[in-house]
Amino acid sequence: MDDNAELSLTIAQIVQRLKGSHLHSQIERQAKECLHQPEIKLESLKDDVRSFLKASGWERKLQNAVYRELLIQLPQSHPAAPPEHLKEPLAYMRKAQASWEKRVLKSLNSMSSELDVPLARMRPAAEQKDLASKWNEMGTDEPDLSRFRPVYAPKDFLEVLINLRNPNHNSSEDVGIRSHWGLIQVPLSVRDIPQLRKAYSELNLTKGQLGIDDHAHIHPDLFENDYVQIGKKVVQEQDSAAAQQYSRQGCPTGLRAELWALILNSTNQPQDVMYYEQLTAGVIQHDLLVDNLIYKDVKLTASNDDYYFVFEDFLYQVLLCFSRDTTVLDHFKYNSATPPRSYIQGKVGDEESAIIYPPNGVIPFHGFSMYVAPLCFLYNEPSKLYSVFKEMYTRYFFRLHSISSSSSGIVSLCLQFERLLQAHLPQLFYHLRQIGAQPLRIAFKWMVRAFSGYLSTDQLLLLWDRVLGYDSLEIIAVLAAAVFAFRSENLMEVTSLASAEAVLADLSTLKVMPLIQIFLYATTI
Repeated sequence: MDDNAELSLTIAQIVQRLKGSHLHSQIERQAKECLHQPEIKLESLKDDVRSFLKASGWERKLQNAVYRELLIQLPQSHPAAPPEHLKEPLAYMRKAQASWEKRVLKSLNSMSSELDVPLARMRPAAEQKDLASKWNEMGTDEPDLSRFRPVYAPKDFLEVLINLRNPNHNSSEDVGIRSHWGLIQVPLSVRDIPQLRKAYSELNLTKGQLGIDDHAHIHPDLFENDYVQIGKKVVQEQDSAAAQQYSRQGCPTGLRAELWALILNSTNQPQDVMYYEQLTAGVIQHDLLVDNLIYKDVKLTASNDDYYFVFEDFLYQVLLCFSRDTTVLDHFKYNSATPPRSYIQGKVGDEESAIIYPPNGVIPFHGFSMYVAPLCFLYNEPSKLYSVFKEMYTRYFFRLHSISSSSSGIVSLCLQFERLLQAHLPQLFYHLRQIGAQPLRIAFKWMVRAFSGYLSTDQLLLLWDRVLGYDSLEIIAVLAAAVFAFRSENLMEVTSLASAEAVLADLSTLKVMPLIQIFLYATTI
């Protein structure tokens, strides 16, 4: 496909997707209303309407919507390619993902059968009234969750990734001194340090960074004052692309919430608030089995965290609404996963009675609530918190628990972490491998949660600034390798997996950006 044809196809797809959006109807309405303005002339109608939309800010809103569509756009492929090839081009990855989905769904259905708890039920009127009355204080409710267990934990998922193999690849062809040191044995292309330096040029040692106490050439106060002023201009201009570029050097605390919402093109207009209220009504009307998994996960993770326990009520509200949100299903167009299906009671095996369950197609696992928890520091309005989380999940976090060949997918992140460690700390990697403490077994839980719950919140938000700024989760693998490099002296002295885990048990005092910068730019190539 030549460049012009490819561009035309991209434009047509974006136009098609935006045509059904609320923004399209708003712009259309504004354009019709402006026809009554005296400055709109019949002989220059088209230009005058365009000028009006530009002056009233609607052109910028359209640009932001187009930019969002471009970021989540599926890669171009042959017109005859089946849809599953667009979701994931490698057959063995698709097969592994399908097998994992069956296993997870089987675990959920088994739990339903064993505990005699239906997957979904209508709440009695009294229960609906009770839940509605304590919607803002669900943390005070203590339901009996002792029978429920997480459907899976990150370590279960890691075992699946370790067993991934490409049947068409003969590993003996590329046997080298370090080819079999790591746990991930699939031939994916990941960036090395010279390539990372080029891709992350804004993290250069000579550039000012929010999140680093001292700057090489710029006085911190001077850099921060100027940088905050630029940030205010970016927010004022309401430009998603500019906000994303700005975020690469970190977001000032007072502007972060607005900048992230701008990057994600997450609005909080009356229709968004109304939609959130509809989801809330859905939670009050129906009880789902996965609600118990959400309650259990919040109790096991965020409720026990010094930073996040105060947000327990927010987490319940957002996650329960998320489980009912069928618009989340849209992300399966570019997710290697397929939404799970269950059968209406008494009709098992009847494909016509198969329905997507849960309604959003996402089965929560142990630690899932930690994707939401840090966002509670930025947004105190539930509907705004919800819309930002949904965008963060459907753009980034889903990649951390699905099997794919994406460069931001968890398989690539694991491989990149191992490759970076092998290439630049070979003695450490070999030592840990010899004592049965494979580095990935320690780092996997950090990466699958994007470090949420492991770093202090201020440092985590600085890390997520860069995830948004570079539109990639790759920086997470770099940080994981940088943590091992930072603690390498202590790790060289350990003699078991338990002692290695003890050395890396507390990451809450780490400063993220100095670690990443030093690893990327002070490592000898």
